[in-house]
Amino acid sequence: MPDTTSAAPAPIRIDVWSDIACPWCYIGKRNLENGLADVSTDADAPVVEVTYHSFELSPDTPVDFAGGEADYLATHKGISRDQAQQMLERVTGVAAEAGLEYRFDLLKHTNTVKAHELLHFAKEQGRQLELAERLMSAYFTEGRNLGLEDELADLAADAGLDRDAALEALQSGRYLAAVRADQAQAQAYGINGVPFFVIDGKYGVSGAQPAEAFAQIARQVWAERAEGDEDAAA
Repeated sequence: MPDTTSAAPAPIRIDVWSDIACPWCYIGKRNLENGLADVSTDADAPVVEVTYHSFELSPDTPVDFAGGEADYLATHKGISRDQAQQMLERVTGVAAEAGLEYRFDLLKHTNTVKAHELLHFAKEQGRQLELAERLMSAYFTEGRNLGLEDELADLAADAGLDRDAALEALQSGRYLAAVRADQAQAQAYGINGVPFFVIDGKYGVSGAQPAEAFAQIARQVWAERAEGDEDAAA
């Protein structure tokens, strides 16, 4: 008898370049999640797989940066401290609309390369999404220092990872090559700002788009998949 079963469709792949210390990246992450939650109720709901990739906005930042976020912006963007504070107030308002409560008064600006290394460790353990959420929440809402290995190991444990294994991975530096590979891929794609989303290897979406935009593109790509399957079967 002929096989009448059909293979499950491959998931839509969404590759996200972001930095833990990027306020728009956390907003974009939440908007993406909300958009995908919306399409999950469709009769033919898209199947989606999200992977996070490393991008350092300020790789020269010291782990023990002295000063607050407004001080950092004023120094590195050549603006007044008042202008920097206005920028932070604006992004805090946008974050609130996405359901996030930013606390720039607590935030500890730091170097994020170790956080990116940890995300690659978590990816191998199948816990990358959980860790990305834990790290961003810790950074933007709790004032945790994500440049410190012990702090990162604690957060890894919060995300369901083995703390000792996470700490050893950070101390070994063996995931730094994976971080650099992500950064090289971003350069090859021409990505010079984050968040940046690559949908199914075909579409590039820049910035923290609203949830509705992510829902729309997920439905569009899923429909294109269905049309392609029909053409192949004809």
